[in-house]
Amino acid sequence: MATVHLRIGDLVWGKLGRYPPWPGKVVSPPKDLKKPRGKKCHFVKFFGTEDHAWIKVEQLKPYHPHKEEMIKINKGKRFQQAVDAVEDFLKKKEKQGGKEQSSEGKGDSKGKKTPTKPLKILEEDDEDLSALKDPSEKPASSMEPISKRLKIVEEDTRSPSIQAADSTAINGSITPTDKRIGFLGLGLMGSGIVSNLLKMGHVVTVWNRTVEKVPQDNQHCDLFIQEGARLGRTPAEVVSLCDITFSCVSDPKAARDLVLGPSGVLQGIRPGKCYVEMSTVDPETITELSQVISSRGGRFLEAPVAGSQQVSNEGMLVILAAGDRTVYEDCSSCFQAMGKTSFFLGEVGNAARMMLILNMVQGSFMATIAEGLTLAQATGQSQHTFLDILSQGQMASTFVDQKCQNILQGNFKPDYYLKHIQKDLRLAISMGDTANHPTPMAAAANEVYKRAKALDQSDNDMSAVYRAYIH
Repeated sequence: MATVHLRIGDLVWGKLGRYPPWPGKVVSPPKDLKKPRGKKCHFVKFFGTEDHAWIKVEQLKPYHPHKEEMIKINKGKRFQQAVDAVEDFLKKKEKQGGKEQSSEGKGDSKGKKTPTKPLKILEEDDEDLSALKDPSEKPASSMEPISKRLKIVEEDTRSPSIQAADSTAINGSITPTDKRIGFLGLGLMGSGIVSNLLKMGHVVTVWNRTVEKVPQDNQHCDLFIQEGARLGRTPAEVVSLCDITFSCVSDPKAARDLVLGPSGVLQGIRPGKCYVEMSTVDPETITELSQVISSRGGRFLEAPVAGSQQVSNEGMLVILAAGDRTVYEDCSSCFQAMGKTSFFLGEVGNAARMMLILNMVQGSFMATIAEGLTLAQATGQSQHTFLDILSQGQMASTFVDQKCQNILQGNFKPDYYLKHIQKDLRLAISMGDTANHPTPMAAAANEVYKRAKALDQSDNDMSAVYRAYIH
């Protein structure tokens, strides 16, 4: 991708951290403001606000060539006001013959200088991006994550088979359902989901399958109880006490055991009870669970999630749902609390299929990135330079940047377990076999992850697949 050269005064779309792209203008920073070290960036003033920020060059796009694209993917009153502000700026500039007048440091009618307001400089983790906050909205609860106040729907909703269910993108607030919520499984993903459900005011009863075996998991449950959750003694008890019960566990066996095992979900199912399976499993397991839940008069929805522990904690998961449409609608406030958007994909099994395809692509990509890093090292190339070049090209993404940085730092703390991405690859390959469709790339990647597992990397992050290439 060709490098875009920007100058002072250029109009741009700037992306700060996890927030959506916003219209702005490249301006000169104050003389006493130092440029961040080690970063190639520009100082940007956002339209519709007085906010400024240092934005990395790879997070900047010229305004006019990308205007239609950004207007299509971003919605919301405040965003439209910001775009209108750009258009007003351009009209005034045209009237002035293309010259831009600056009011900063201008004298008043008597020749005195009027003081300028101190600039508000935003950081990537700033909890107050006024550029994206609509002042007409009611103040958000102090417990409400900033991501919920700032979310903007980015998917194309023209497809009749896909529905986005993220009203927070428009109204900026969540009204929690009055239904009682149950949640089974407090692992990397489940913990973040439950935390966000509680923060958004849902009544939640939790249960974790390893409390009896792992003492620290009991402490984990205690933390949620301190936040307002209730503790169920068994899955059956949680289901019997709640209107909608979610589960998020590690694999097909764990999902089946949770439903069919002693004191399992099935024993608590009564007509009208809702069960939502969020685990990433194969379509056959999902179909089996749907059938047994329905046989007891229960209502079933599958809703696996795309993301990681960090994304789960931020409440920015992507939810893929299929099954009972009325359950999907009943889960609206829950999905808003835990994710940035959700898709309804039709009949049971479709979400499992789509999730496995997505994770197959992600797992294969991660293995390829690890292979590239090690090949760079083996041929005498700088891995840091490789990453810098990658981050300036078409494959630049937060995922690539974070995973590569973790590899270079030797930090393999799990954000998504290596053993789970290998499980997803295995299930995707099996799904390909069933459909008589070749999956040679996934099969090759799967072998590398199996090698990493043999090197005791199962409980590390998926990026630890890197170690399969260096041992």
